Amino acid sequence: MNLNLENTIDYVRLLLRKDKEPYLRLYNIMGFYPHDLSLYRVALMHRSTTSTNRKMKHVNNERLEFLGDAILGAVVADIVYDRYRREQEGFLTTLRSKIVKRETLNELAVKIGLDKLVIHSERMVAAHNNYMNGNALEAFVGAIYLDRGYEYCMYFMKERILHNFIDIDRMSTKEENYKSKIIEWCQHDQFKFDFVVTDEKMESGNAPKFFAEVRIEDVVCGKGVGYSKKESHQKAAQQAYRKVQSDVKFVNGLVDKRNQRINGKIENRQQESQPTQPQQPTQPQQQSPQQQPSQILSQQEVKQEVPPKPKRKAKESSVVNEGPVKQAKPTKEPKSTKNSEPSKEAKPSKEAKSSKEVKPAKEVKKPAKTSKTSQTTTDETATVTDEPVKKKPRRRPSASKKPKTTSEE
Repeated sequence: MNLNLENTIDYVRLLLRKDKEPYLRLYNIMGFYPHDLSLYRVALMHRSTTSTNRKMKHVNNERLEFLGDAILGAVVADIVYDRYRREQEGFLTTLRSKIVKRETLNELAVKIGLDKLVIHSERMVAAHNNYMNGNALEAFVGAIYLDRGYEYCMYFMKERILHNFIDIDRMSTKEENYKSKIIEWCQHDQFKFDFVVTDEKMESGNAPKFFAEVRIEDVVCGKGVGYSKKESHQKAAQQAYRKVQSDVKFVNGLVDKRNQRINGKIENRQQESQPTQPQQPTQPQQQSPQQQPSQILSQQEVKQEVPPKPKRKAKESSVVNEGPVKQAKPTKEPKSTKNSEPSKEAKPSKEAKSSKEVKPAKEVKKPAKTSKTSQTTTDETATVTDEPVKKKPRRRPSASKKPKTTSEE
């Protein structure tokens, strides 16, 4: 890129134009002449204005701000990467974030005179927490990228901004995020900390103002005021961090309170653990033996009230003994005497059958030499003859057997 040659050519073309003033203003800011002036006009137009284009659409710099944010981050990363070749990723990212953050961009826009070219409403001037100029600078970089390309964006940031207004080496060692520093310090030494917004007030122009405090072990270590919560937290953290790094007595007092808090927690845990250990084995031992005997006694009382089962067996046996008596019920049908007479005569026939069955048992017997064997045989025959007699009541006479009894007679 031969910038001097291109600038001379653009200057010759500018002599033929009538509207030379906007080109010259932009040349003083960028260091080269613009080609498409409409892009820069849109980049300097805030959304609070009500301008429209030919298609009756609202026009502002938000789209160019989105593009310029990405291009600005890439350009700054490229510059930092070439400048610090031995540093690690963490150092490079923190340095890039310090350069690209809204506060520094807002200051840079004022230093290069871009705030005088931004078109906005009158209400935006009174707002203290407004980053209108920083957003316009991002949109301005996006317009340069679309108009002249990436090389001219690199030239603008490196030669016109960083070289004139920012000392990168000093910024790399400067600590700005005091909130993260105080958090790391408290976590390393196990201190309890908190960021509290104590008050909020409204100033002229409806601009809020926040009052914040940093409390470590419930002790106020720093206070801060800002037009946003983040700003007030940073200022309070800055004051607290400086106090912690310089005042040794104050830190010793915080250590004592931390130890008291930790010892109090240990005592509370011991008190909570002592009653629970004996209660766990004793509770089931006290309840289970008390409940089980009571349940057993209640069951025994219920069993005593219920009639015993042997009585039911006695009833059943009585029913069996009464069987032969009830078997005489077939006499309830006194329609004919003929049916009753064979039933009476049928009994001796059954006895005769039983006697016939017993006779062959006597023939099988061997001749006994002594009287004892004869007695045993007589006893066996007596038992054999007694058994069928007991079974007689179980056999009920039926009508089908009547003709058989008459034939046996």
